[in-house]
Amino acid sequence: MTIYLDAVWTLNILLDMMLLLLTKALARDSTRKIRILFGAFIASLLVPISLYFPDSFFTSVAGKFLYSILIIVSAFGFITIYRMMKLLLIFYFTTFAIGGGLIAIHFLFQNPVGITTNGLLTFTSGYGDPISWLFIVIGFPLVWLFTKSRMDKHAVEKIRYDQLCPVTIKLNDISYSTTGYIDSGNQLVDPLTKRPVIICDEFFLKKWFSDKDWKLLEEAHAEMDFEKIPREWEGSIQIVPYQGVQGNSSFLLTIRPQELIVYYGYQKIVTKKVLIGIQFAELVKDRSYHCLLQPQIIKLAAVQSA
Repeated sequence: MTIYLDAVWTLNILLDMMLLLLTKALARDSTRKIRILFGAFIASLLVPISLYFPDSFFTSVAGKFLYSILIIVSAFGFITIYRMMKLLLIFYFTTFAIGGGLIAIHFLFQNPVGITTNGLLTFTSGYGDPISWLFIVIGFPLVWLFTKSRMDKHAVEKIRYDQLCPVTIKLNDISYSTTGYIDSGNQLVDPLTKRPVIICDEFFLKKWFSDKDWKLLEEAHAEMDFEKIPREWEGSIQIVPYQGVQGNSSFLLTIRPQELIVYYGYQKIVTKKVLIGIQFAELVKDRSYHCLLQPQIIKLAAVQSA
């Protein structure tokens, strides 16, 4: 059997570099790419070692583990043992995830079960099936991109989940609860009363309004005709001027609540000094939350509720 060492070595360098780049991305590490390339070169040296020295210590389980540490140190340097072990575990995770993904895709397009002439079910293929180079060249980047995108989305969702908290709002002596999101980008404050402004979407706020009143509110907002505000809500509605991200000025319809309760960690934050901005749409498509909380509420109201 002919083995093209240069081709196998080149492919191995590319695969190792992608694994180390994925490790770098998941660890949010700032290592330079030139070091990643050097680590990939060190990792690829296992190919000639395995071919020319098949009985070498580095082909054993213990040897491969120690060599993995050498790869991590070569690619990311050594600062602390904790950081090194963290990078090593992420490196193993990415290797197993992508390797397992390739095997799963390979057998997804195979037909491992066949029917013999006597009608018995048999396994016509097994784990010894060869996986073509073309499959690896095409499949590896696809699995790499899928793994990275899923881990990035998981990180974002985890951050968002950590900032979610139960919220209860009382309007016209009626209380409803929903999930709020502590939005550090929401710094909106009413310039007259200096009250922080939170944002609630229509999916949640419509519970307090009839269809007719809500339609009038939408028209008042769209046409800037505040005379269309329903009479029974005139005493609770307040107009707050604000400046958008692009610098354009506009007005926001807000409601003065009777009470706002936020359950933040082990604290129950109760306040009335807040305004509820009306969002005539959904805040997020998955409806995981319906209220954007102003961080100032957490800082100021927590003291008042202590």
